[in-house]
Amino acid sequence: MIAFFTDNSSDILLKTWEHFYISIIALLLGVIFAIPLGIFLSKTKTIAKIVLAITSVFQTLPSLAILAIMIPFLGVGKVPAIVALFIYTLLPILNNTYIGLKSVNADLRKTGISMGMTPFQSIWMVELPLAIPVIMAGVRLSAVYVIAWATLASYIGAGGLGDFIFNGLNLYQTELIIGGALLVTALALLTDFILSKVEIWTTPKGLKVEK
Repeated sequence: MIAFFTDNSSDILLKTWEHFYISIIALLLGVIFAIPLGIFLSKTKTIAKIVLAITSVFQTLPSLAILAIMIPFLGVGKVPAIVALFIYTLLPILNNTYIGLKSVNADLRKTGISMGMTPFQSIWMVELPLAIPVIMAGVRLSAVYVIAWATLASYIGAGGLGDFIFNGLNLYQTELIIGGALLVTALALLTDFILSKVEIWTTPKGLKVEK
């Protein structure tokens, strides 16, 4: 394994950056899209059931199938990989945003409104801060998922650490497979650690739990 890291040091940096870039863009798009949608769905029960059911169906589709579907429309490379991974980030973030906002005590909402807050102010200043721990749990779950699934992006020429794994499979070189898998795992753990710190930073002091 030491030989793998010494012989591929420059490629490791490039592939790790490609893998992180693909994953983080997909995750950011998921956050930008899913959190506002989750807020909206928390106020519309009927539509929420339909949308959550649709996103659940997408979540059950095999990753390779989604990537293959992207090729006729977006070709190969990083763009179709990011779009496919974005689809996979939606359900955990959307579901947790919906659950987090729905779990906020109704009396707290009423208190905010009675103090003269608009519905938007109530969401921004009361409901979202209280729902942050649940929302961030969904973001962290999506981050781990998307880093793992980004390995398959290598199949459509998007690069990343999956190149090591698939080259190892094609060439019957175990060190490439294990080395690539270890790097993907390390990247996922590091990202989850960073997001755990973001969760602590964004959670209101009264809701923080020592970790």
